[in-house]
Parts: sequence; C-alpha cells; structure tokens
Amino acid sequence: MKKHYFNIILIAMLGYTSIYAQETGETNGYRLVWQDLFDNNALNTTNWNIEERGDGGGNNELQYYRSENVSIGIEPESGKSCLILTARKESFSGKPATSGRINTLNNMSFKHGKLEASIWFPHTANGLWPAFWMMGSDYPTVGWPKCSETDICEMGSSAGINAGTQDRYFNGACHWGDVSTNHPNYAMDFTSQYSLQDDFHLYTLIWDNNYIRMYLDLDKNPNVAPYYEMDISSLAGQAANHPSNYFHKQSFVLFNLAVGGNFPQIWDINQITALNAGNNYEAKMYVDFVKLYQKGLPEENEEYTGPPLTDIKPVQKEITQYSISPNPCHSKIWISGTDVPSNITIFSYTGQALKVFEKTNICDISDLQDGNYLMQIKNNENVAESFCFIKKAI
Repeated sequence: MKKHYFNIILIAMLGYTSIYAQETGETNGYRLVWQDLFDNNALNTTNWNIEERGDGGGNNELQYYRSENVSIGIEPESGKSCLILTARKESFSGKPATSGRINTLNNMSFKHGKLEASIWFPHTANGLWPAFWMMGSDYPTVGWPKCSETDICEMGSSAGINAGTQDRYFNGACHWGDVSTNHPNYAMDFTSQYSLQDDFHLYTLIWDNNYIRMYLDLDKNPNVAPYYEMDISSLAGQAANHPSNYFHKQSFVLFNLAVGGNFPQIWDINQITALNAGNNYEAKMYVDFVKLYQKGLPEENEEYTGPPLTDIKPVQKEITQYSISPNPCHSKIWISGTDVPSNITIFSYTGQALKVFEKTNICDISDLQDGNYLMQIKNNENVAESFCFIKKAI
C-alpha cells in the first residue's frame, strides 16, 4: 500500500479535517474512470504491455527496451510505490543501453477527458529523454503519424541542453497526418521556474471537442495557464490535414525513458552524461499514478474502452465531529463527540504510528516523550478527523 505519512503531517498542521486528503482530478464535473496506482508487487498486465524492441523508435535512440527494465518498487525519498523505468548503460543485442517502455494498446484507450500522471523524472543531464504520451489506437492499421501522437510531456531536448536548463525545460507536442507529405506537427516548449527532476510533479492533459490543453502541477496551482494548447475544433472547409481530422478518436497511453537520439541530438553513448559511474551507470523514472477522468455527458463525445474501475479507496468526508482536551496534555486525552470513536491512532511528526486505541474516548499517552504529535480519530463509518496535540510534563 502507498504511504501517506507526509500528507498526514501536512494536513494536520494545516488544520484540515480529513487525514486521507489526496490529489484528485475530480473537478469541474470530471469523475474518475480508470487509474493505476502502481501499488501491487508487479505491473498490472490488464492495463499495460511491456515493449521489447531495439529499433531506435524512429529517432535513432540508443536503448533496447526490455522487460527487465520495467518494475514496481519504492521511490526511496517519498516511500511511494511506483512504476519504475530504469535506463542502464550496458550492451544488449547490439545496443549500448537498455531501458523501459510500456503502453496500454488494446487494454485501455479513450477519447476526450482528463488524463494525469504524477512523475518524478530522472536527472536527464545530457542524453536522457523521458516521456508521457499517447498515440491513436488505430496505430497498428494506419501507422504513424496518421494515427496521431500527443506528447503530454517530454524532457531532454537539445534546446534545454544548450540552454543549461535540462531540469526545467520541457515541451508538449502533437503529430498527425501523412509522413509522405512532411507530416504536420505542433509543439510548444516551456521553462519551469523550478526543477522538475527533484520531486514528483503532476502533468495533466485536458482533451475535449475543441482543444487539447496540457498543464503542469494543476493540483497545486488550479488557475495555472496551459503550457500547451491546440485548437482541434471541427469547422467547415478545413483542409484534410487539419488536426480536427485526427484528434477525435480513441488513444492509448505510453510511458518511456529513451536514451539519446534525435531529440537530445546525442548519438554516442559516451556522451550520455546522465549514465555515469556516480549513479552506477543507471537512471530511474518514477510514476506514482496515472488517472483518467471523464464527465459522462453526451455533448462531451467521450469514449472509454478498458477494464472496470477497481482499487478505489472511499472518499473520506470532511467532518468536525470530535474535539480533544486538554491540549497541551500530560497523561490522558479525552475525546468528545457524537459517538465513541472506533479507532484512534497517534503518529509522530515523522509519520510513525506509535499508539492505537479501539472503541474508547480516553487515550493514555503518559508513556510518550514530551513533544508534538498527531492524532487520527475514526468514527463508526470509517470517516477520519485529525488533530495536533502537545505532550508536556506538568
């Protein structure tokens, strides 16, 4: 299970009532349709295909994609269970590097909605090329780029390398049309004010009848402007290669971590500075979750093909049912409320569960050292409320 200790601490200090508050895209009428939280022991093959290929992706990339480079594990700083794509400097099947790439082709696809992923990108330095993107589900029959491609976030381009902003420079892009006629494409680059390679950040696609828009950290900045926007509205008299003819069909999702190639403009493995002796010649891309939301309204022209929604944790209501006293306290805390709590857990400020009480409204904390603590109280409906308190000697 994923750890939420940091959220527990933050919520309690800010005075929110629900200890289970988490990131959510369920705003403006959107409702969760599909997700992968990457919190099982192995990748969920109901959702994902692991690619095995070394053809360079049409971009002269240096890696061979292998299943051994795709795993589920813990990101060590946050403790979150994640999808991990690992790039390694190693020779395999004629390639000087290996890495990981997965997709949802024939497993999950959709048309129109909100798609978001929380990603901790590796330090790309010179040469790594991580991406979160989509392709049209008709790719096997019509090929690329006629299938359409939507790049929600790519990092590692030569422009960022040349500017010395590899950790902040990224882009969104779309490709479509016929490759034989110099296919159309439209990209927008963006330089963030902060590094995107030192923590998890949320990348969001909002795709509807009229626009494709992409956002950075929409959960933290709900009014942020899109870093990418393209008009795909259908108007009379449009040319055959207008994007509206390509971006209103189901697409599938991909994550990958490429090494070198045309995007970073590096084709020599010895110039891939991100894979060096200091990091054992490897780098990791972590994905905490990916989620799809739709509105379910006829006018949105939404489609979804995929597994039914599972592994949903109940939404916890915000309540003000209980109060605690005294605070600061010496030996016992009394909980007042409309019923006797079903469960009370006391946490340290580092998130460690220290004491648990069942079916009581009195907590003996006399054995705790003096200091600051967090208390989570659950009622009989499993709705949680949290409090800060101070243990203090008389």
